[in-house]
Amino acid sequence: MRGLLASSVGVTCAAALALPLTSPAVAARPVSPAAVRSAPGAEALGGTQSLPLAPLAPRDRTLAPGAEQGLPRRDVRHFSLVGVIWDDPDTVLHGRVQVRTRAVGTDSWSGWQDLETHNDDAADPGTAERTSGRVHGATAPLWVGDSDGVEVRVRAEADRRTEDTARGSRTAATTAPLPAGLRLELVDPGESAPEPARQESTPAGAAQRAVAPRPEPTAEPAEDLAAMDANASAMDASAANAGLAGLADPGDTEIPALDRQQTEQELFALRAGELTDRQRAKPFIGPRPRIVTRRGWGADEGLRDRGFVYTKKVKAAFVHHTASGNGYRCTQAPSLIRGIYRYHVKSMGWRDIGYNFLVDKCGNIYEGRAGGVAKAVLGAHTLGFNSNSMGIAVLGSYGSKKPPAAVTKAVARLTAWKLGLYGGNPKGKTYLKSGGGNLYPKGRKVRLNVISGHRDGFATECPGWQLYRKLGSTRTTAARLQGR
Repeated sequence: MRGLLASSVGVTCAAALALPLTSPAVAARPVSPAAVRSAPGAEALGGTQSLPLAPLAPRDRTLAPGAEQGLPRRDVRHFSLVGVIWDDPDTVLHGRVQVRTRAVGTDSWSGWQDLETHNDDAADPGTAERTSGRVHGATAPLWVGDSDGVEVRVRAEADRRTEDTARGSRTAATTAPLPAGLRLELVDPGESAPEPARQESTPAGAAQRAVAPRPEPTAEPAEDLAAMDANASAMDASAANAGLAGLADPGDTEIPALDRQQTEQELFALRAGELTDRQRAKPFIGPRPRIVTRRGWGADEGLRDRGFVYTKKVKAAFVHHTASGNGYRCTQAPSLIRGIYRYHVKSMGWRDIGYNFLVDKCGNIYEGRAGGVAKAVLGAHTLGFNSNSMGIAVLGSYGSKKPPAAVTKAVARLTAWKLGLYGGNPKGKTYLKSGGGNLYPKGRKVRLNVISGHRDGFATECPGWQLYRKLGSTRTTAARLQGR
């Protein structure tokens, strides 16, 4: 998710709460995995190794001292996801971050792989999540699979320019300093969650649950950012499954798909008293898709902040990619999501995973940030436009790789249903007020597509050109699913 503007503000990312594996004095010394083995049961819960980077001897003599930092090849505890963080979330890392890893049980090392240095998903300025003091700068995470060896290098970007001199011209090189506090984050997502069924079935009783939702604790819709923050402690973390709002039983690993008639009944139950006569006579909403719950992908609810935060409604959907690579199997998607969740919370310092929903390359849809899939949960996905919107992240990198058809179909199904709950037309336009970013100043009302890409609200390459170019057909499909 590389920012397109060289002067773009580096946006919210990361607080590393894990302890370094060794002291800085011995950080470069290879160690035996047995010497750093986790306590019994730790693997089941997952964990993060946070290792400080140190200056490397520069390979380019034009670079200033300290312009390269890294970690020599070494043995570490098991991990599957890797990222690099730094102290100040407002500092941009101008340079290149590369890692290579060793697969568990082998002596085989990967080639060097690049980490996206501009991680442009973020909470809005001025919110409690953004100003918590825990948030750091960070790269996007990269999924590398089961690994127990790592090497990393971070190289500042040299800016070469031509200068006029009395005898002609010369080329001068200047290098922006690397951010302070660079650390390598190695994330073990823990044991696999129960594998969700692939078939989109409708179990007996699903229609009854749609018609008669069970009561759940609620918070008043937030009128502004300050009110949103006040709602953060309004609900207890133990009520996480109450966010299912009767769409499934507490403990269920999935929310089942519904047909159109059942979905309309659900709409009437969830929005009773809010619908106009016209909406009751002709509701434009797509059939509810099957959604894997947080329990289904194995979320550790003890990681995130307590309570939920809501906005007033969902007027738009922003589509993202996670820039975490495409080298995962769909059976590994729950593990990948747990890794991203832990990276967002423990390394980047957010209150929960940033996205409202995630979609894997097989078209499975996953519940993201806690608070209820049918509710307007405030996320941390599009800096400046998190209010009254939702973020959908496709697992993978889609700058040059085309997304599978299953991905675009899943995004269309999800947006047809979720936007339909709030009267949104997937082919339409809407206005959102900017909370501040590198494209639009705070307070400006911006006209956006109801289904937009991340780059429409922030100067970034996300969601990758190949996914972004599919949004037109996605809007058409979603509108058709709504009956438009």
